[in-house]
Amino acid sequence: QGQLVESGGGSVQPGGSLRLTCTASGSIYSPNCMAWFRQAPGKEREAVATISLSPGSIVTYADSVEGRFTISRDNGKKTLYLRMTDLIPEDTAMYYCAVKHTACALNADSVAYWGQGTQVTVSS
Repeated sequence: QGQLVESGGGSVQPGGSLRLTCTASGSIYSPNCMAWFRQAPGKEREAVATISLSPGSIVTYADSVEGRFTISRDNGKKTLYLRMTDLIPEDTAMYYCAVKHTACALNADSVAYWGQGTQVTVSS
């Protein structure tokens, strides 16, 4: 059974940066796309970035993070990253990584694996 484990969360001041890491282990079946989601208290979980696992690594970003967040992957290390810069209080949330079986759209359709989450808090 495949597992995803996130790390790298923490507390930062507005304008700060963090890099989240998601490491996959075990058997991950039919992966097509990896993604980062986040969920703030009282809000629905939302997709913030996706990256295809095909050559070319096509990426997509939610409008709210475009230009500030960068998603990347290292297939050899089975690792997914999310570099977050210029953080604002609205970025405060639990961040989750996920593996999707099909289209790399900014939604939770076809998510087959979820990590347990890592907390990001942006506050002065």
